[in-house]
Amino acid sequence: MFRYSLLAVSALAMSACSAEITSDTVSKDSAVATPAANAQSKPSSGPMEKITSTDLGNGLHMLNGPGGNVAVSVGEDGVLVIDDKFARFGGQIVDIISSLSDGKIRYVLNTHHHGDHSGGNDVLAKTGAVIVAHDNVRNRLASDKADEPGYWPVLTYSEAATFHFNGQAVKIVHTPKAHTDGDSVIYFEGANLLHMGDNYFNGMFPYVDVKSGGSLQGMIAAQETGLSMINNGTTVMPGHGPIATYADMRESVKILKDIQNRVQAGIDKGQSVDVMIKAGVLSDYKDLVSFIDEAAMIRAAHASLTGK
Repeated sequence: MFRYSLLAVSALAMSACSAEITSDTVSKDSAVATPAANAQSKPSSGPMEKITSTDLGNGLHMLNGPGGNVAVSVGEDGVLVIDDKFARFGGQIVDIISSLSDGKIRYVLNTHHHGDHSGGNDVLAKTGAVIVAHDNVRNRLASDKADEPGYWPVLTYSEAATFHFNGQAVKIVHTPKAHTDGDSVIYFEGANLLHMGDNYFNGMFPYVDVKSGGSLQGMIAAQETGLSMINNGTTVMPGHGPIATYADMRESVKILKDIQNRVQAGIDKGQSVDVMIKAGVLSDYKDLVSFIDEAAMIRAAHASLTGK
């Protein structure tokens, strides 16, 4: 159920900066890869950090570039945005949206709290957009950015919500203990497009933020939830990586379950996480290495399964 924050009016006008998830702020060999909670945003983006737009049809666009994948819906009702990358891209995102539509940016939905998906909140809020997210996203941003309420969502939900916007039923479903404790998947029913946020990393090991309430089991469940909402013709937008299909995400579920089973087998044998890393229990998944490598994936799976 939606509920307005008591700070709904004042929050829109105040500034915030973003915590960023990058290869610099994630330790590959840490027990759980975790972004620096108070990391400052980088300087303004340069020419090598250009955001581009891809037309997906049905009034939907994907903004590509550093940070999480952004979905933009344009139409008669105005503009709805899902995620807004790092803080340094806020102005560039507004400019791109202006080139796509003369309509007002009315809503920004954050799939979760990480700064590469919510960093532009303040800039977009200053255009008049209402920031929307799960209860836990507001809680975490209010804690991490206690002095910067312009960064916080002002409209939150606990389990699910639906926007009726630009001729689409836009269904939002919270996925508990997945990538974090505040993740949601968002389905544009008419366009048959599903935005998975960071519940799905296409073609790479996922980042499981256990310290923010996430778990590998929850990410698997989130992908299964997504699959239950779609069909073979659905366009699947991951949080990171290229556009995917139903079959791609189904394969991802198989891989994550295999990773989980391998690490659980080591736990059942009494093996330490370091022994599993040395044994290379995920060595045949080298093609999935990105900013999360095999060791980090093993550690995240182990922490998810043991709570340690």
